[in-house]
Amino acid sequence: MNDLIALHPDAQALLFTDARTANTFTDEPVTEEQLRAIHELAKYPPTAANTQPLRVLYVHHGEPRERLLTHMNDGNRAKTATAPVVAVLAADTDFHELIPRVFPIRPQMRDALADDPAGREHMARFNATLQIAYWLLAVRAAGLAAGPMAGFDAAGIDKEFFADTSWRSLLVVNLGKPGPDAWFPRLPRLDYDDIVRHA
Repeated sequence: MNDLIALHPDAQALLFTDARTANTFTDEPVTEEQLRAIHELAKYPPTAANTQPLRVLYVHHGEPRERLLTHMNDGNRAKTATAPVVAVLAADTDFHELIPRVFPIRPQMRDALADDPAGREHMARFNATLQIAYWLLAVRAAGLAAGPMAGFDAAGIDKEFFADTSWRSLLVVNLGKPGPDAWFPRLPRLDYDDIVRHA
């Protein structure tokens, strides 16, 4: 482990170096308390003007899960069917309505964004995507595995679950304790010198 990182090596492993995308899950349920704990951790990292546009729909077993499965790509359907809980992570394009509450130093931003739906949607998607990264780390911090997937019909999910709302789906994530053969082999990561330049 890197001794220049302030985070304890066990936490580095839990959140980063040993953490993996799970493809199978046990039957152990994910509790409401765990979901709330994930939120309580993930809500703190930054977003532009503290706008926090990420929204989360938890889809449980039964009829709601069956409706979700019809919109998942073939390769994602079986693992989505068996995960203890599935999250649909979405961007709220009407996030600006909460600006007087979350950014009280500039409540007038609400009105400016109300007149700019295209800019507002871009801001919502960008900042919600930032929040998704924080949220995935919070899932790991809660001792759970996540299986994020982009292989789904977003327009279909939006029509199925978010009709007449301002939520727009970005990612579907299976949650739970990893099951047998949950991991694919670890794939190579790029090194510092592959991705960094100094100006």
